[in-house]
Amino acid sequence: MTVNFPQLRAFVAVVDAGGFSAAAAELGMSQSAVSHAVASLERELSGPLLVRAAPVRTTALGERILPHARGALSAVRSVEEIAAHSDPAMTGTVRLAATPTVCQGLLPGLLRHWRESRPRVTVRVFEGDSAEVEEWLENGTADAGVLIDPPPGPGVLLAVDGYRALLPRDHPLAGEPAVDIGELADDDFLISPGGCEERVRALHDVAGVRLTPAHRVRDLATLISMVQAGIGVTVLSEVSRSLVPPDLVLLPVTPRISRRLVLSGPRSRPWHPAVRPLAESAADRLP
Repeated sequence: MTVNFPQLRAFVAVVDAGGFSAAAAELGMSQSAVSHAVASLERELSGPLLVRAAPVRTTALGERILPHARGALSAVRSVEEIAAHSDPAMTGTVRLAATPTVCQGLLPGLLRHWRESRPRVTVRVFEGDSAEVEEWLENGTADAGVLIDPPPGPGVLLAVDGYRALLPRDHPLAGEPAVDIGELADDDFLISPGGCEERVRALHDVAGVRLTPAHRVRDLATLISMVQAGIGVTVLSEVSRSLVPPDLVLLPVTPRISRRLVLSGPRSRPWHPAVRPLAESAADRLP
C-alpha cells in the first residue's frame, strides 16, 4: 500500500470545499487531476471514501480516514515549515480561523499590521462560529484561531470585548447614555446563533429577563440590515463598532458582561512555526 501526500491533500480539499471543482480551484489543479488523486487513494485503501453527490460527503471509511489525513498533512506542513524557517526571515502560510464579528471588526487592522510587520507570512482567514473555530484549530484545518474565553494557556489577549445594544437612531432609547437589557423587552429581539448567543443569554439571565428572540440570523450584515429596517433590536459585541452604519447607534448595555478574544495555536499539537511570531507581533501592536 502506497499512500502519498497529493492523494491525502486532494481528499481533504474535496471534503472541505464540498466538491471536486471547488477543491481544484483551491489547490490550483485541474478537476481531473483532483479526481484522479482521490480515486487512486480509494484504490490504495480498497474502498470508497466519498459519496459523489452535491455536496460531496464522506463514506463511513472516509469519515474514519479524514482526521488521520488531516493529521498527516499537518505533520508534513510542519516539517516543511521548520525547514523553511531555519532561515531567520520568517515565511509561510498561516490559516487563521475566527468568528464573523472578529473577522469583520478586528481582523482587518490586524491583517494590515501583519502585512507590514511580517510581509513574508501569508495569512488566510477562515470564518466560522465559535465551535467551528475550535474544531478547525484542533483537527488541523486551521493553524491559529481567535478564541473566545479559552482556558488559561499560551496565547495573546487581543481584546476584552464588551456588549452593546444596537438600535435605530430614531428609537426612543437612542439618546440614552446606556440601556438596561430589560428596557428592550417590548422590542422584537434579533439574535445571531453561535458564539454571541450564549453571552446574550447570560446577559438576560443576570438581569432576570427572559430572552425570546423574534428572529435568528446567522449573517452579521443581515442582522444589521434588519435593525436598520426597524424589524427589531439586538446586542452586538463592541468589536463590531466599525461595522455600524450612521443611521444606527451602539449603546452600552447593562448588566455589563465581556469576553476575552485570544489569538492562539492548537492545544493538542505543536504550533505552526509562524504562529508565534504573528502572536508576538500582535502583542507589540496592543496599547
